[in-house]
Amino acid sequence: MAVDVVTEILIDRPRDQVAAYASDPDNAPAWYENIRSVEWQTTPPVRVGARVSFVARFLGRRLAYTYEFTEFVAGERLVMRTAEGPFPMATTYRWETTEDGRTRMTLRNHGEPRGFSRVAAPLMAVAMRRANEKDLARLKALLEAG
Repeated sequence: MAVDVVTEILIDRPRDQVAAYASDPDNAPAWYENIRSVEWQTTPPVRVGARVSFVARFLGRRLAYTYEFTEFVAGERLVMRTAEGPFPMATTYRWETTEDGRTRMTLRNHGEPRGFSRVAAPLMAVAMRRANEKDLARLKALLEAG
């Protein structure tokens, strides 16, 4: 069973500012509650082919995984994928300017769990949606406070 979780939020900041902050992996621990650390596997900055390793905690488990950036249009879209572990996944960020000048950020996680993770996919999707909503709220609070 595939998992496809889409969440979005409106942030009262210009799109380029939101996109620049959110697309920088070094900022991830500040707004992703579950991400503990980030380590570049290639030389920064973000670009197609660059790789970054993350250590996170999700559903009580330590997860270590490496994302490769597969698409990047500054200020518009970022796609990163991981093929390792029990839950290969793609994460997509999209940024759009609303009519009133705010930024709509959309966060999508989708993938095809393997092994035991397939059985837990529905629970994982619910937990992922809840975590994504909290993470986007934290991002909004950080950016609107600064």
